Amino acid sequence: MKKTLLIATAASLGFIGCTKTYDYDFTANDGIARYDINWNAAADSSDAFLIKNYWNGSGYFNKDNANDVTFNYWPQAHALDVMVDAYTRTNDSKYSEYFAKWYDGVKQKNGNTFLNNYYDDMEWNALAMFRAYNATNDTKFKDAVTQLWTDIKGGWNDVQGGGIAWKKDQTYYKNTPANAPACILAARLYQKNSNADDLAWAKKIYNWLKANLRDPATGFVNDGINRNHDGGVDNWAFTYNQGTFIGAALELYNITKDASYLNDAMRTADYTLNNSSLTTADRLLHDEGQGDGGLFKGIFVRYFSQLITNPDLPKDTRDRYLNYLKYNAETMWFAGTNKTIGIFGTYWKTAPASNADLTTELSGCMLAEQAAYLKKQGTF
Repeated sequence: MKKTLLIATAASLGFIGCTKTYDYDFTANDGIARYDINWNAAADSSDAFLIKNYWNGSGYFNKDNANDVTFNYWPQAHALDVMVDAYTRTNDSKYSEYFAKWYDGVKQKNGNTFLNNYYDDMEWNALAMFRAYNATNDTKFKDAVTQLWTDIKGGWNDVQGGGIAWKKDQTYYKNTPANAPACILAARLYQKNSNADDLAWAKKIYNWLKANLRDPATGFVNDGINRNHDGGVDNWAFTYNQGTFIGAALELYNITKDASYLNDAMRTADYTLNNSSLTTADRLLHDEGQGDGGLFKGIFVRYFSQLITNPDLPKDTRDRYLNYLKYNAETMWFAGTNKTIGIFGTYWKTAPASNADLTTELSGCMLAEQAAYLKKQGTF
């Protein structure tokens, strides 16, 4: 994932103290016409528009819905994730038929390999392909994940006391995007294969991440460290850093049942929901723009939803989280979606006129899919 856009986006976001808003009235009259939503149908239509507007016949997803065929490696992982979401939700082969096409197309466009200069990009694609493998038992996905995981582990070095580097040609800079997804991947590999080395990697990465990039007082997860060779911390507020940390903590909790991991996840989630740099005054996840930032909210939603469905989450906490996510999902569907052409806005209260980047579209699709999943679980 390229960093230039992230720096520009981060400049508009402050690092602001946490204010509790647990008593927010989600039923307040905001002028938006509301009705019962069939989330299964909403997710189906969102995925159909994703394919119609963004799928390239060469086996990957275009940059936007205006026929910009530029190939960007890391969003492809999240597009595959949405297809896996849809397939596991419906068991309909109209979604799984894209898996193999995606595999061939993305590999070819990436230079006939899944290896890449950016460790975070490889981690995202490994996570998505691991889900595709679990859904289909197609071993080519498993083999690709094994190759990627071997390469990713080579990104660990002793600069800043450990951690996986952001990219291969900038080994001194460490960040949450290159470490939290790697922890999730290692933990899931352990759960699948019972390889003790994978669990050791998951714990090692998590411990470094928590010690170096998470504020112990608030639970806020910083973006990176040592970008300027001075050990300085980039305290940019991005939703996806909070989401991936939650996901990493949750995976380790599921393995170990050590309550400290679940407490870590809840503390970071609470900060996200109650800090003005991440959640707006009207209780929506921040507008993080198009480009890379367009994907951030969707990534948070994916891992936040997994926290919501964890059976060990206290009921009052689950209820608070559900109210928040449901409000975001309903607002996006009522007000932030151009239903004529099937695209989502960067701010989930404002529908776009005619164009949306793939990244922004994927966040909307992920929110619709998670809403459908939670409805199916009987929690929405």
